[in-house]
Amino acid sequence: MAKLMKADIVSSVIEQTGLSKKEANAAVDAFVATVREALSNGDSIGLIGFGTFEVRTRAARQGRNPQTGAPLAIPEKNVPAFKPGKQLRDAVS
Repeated sequence: MAKLMKADIVSSVIEQTGLSKKEANAAVDAFVATVREALSNGDSIGLIGFGTFEVRTRAARQGRNPQTGAPLAIPEKNVPAFKPGKQLRDAVS
């Protein structure tokens, strides 16, 4: 299983749309910036058939320092999450 990098995604956009490399790169950058901005504002982005990008809150919990074994408090924090849509789940399985 290969890991696609940004250059691979840009190449795929070029093949599928006929955009220039510069335009395809700008489109991928714009999509990433839009997702980043929406999530930082606490919004979610839903793409029907693909999935939903959202922010989830990870609850505070107790952890342990692996070196000393001493307990430490891990604070609550927001993390980005992706929930795949049905069409994407079906395509993968």
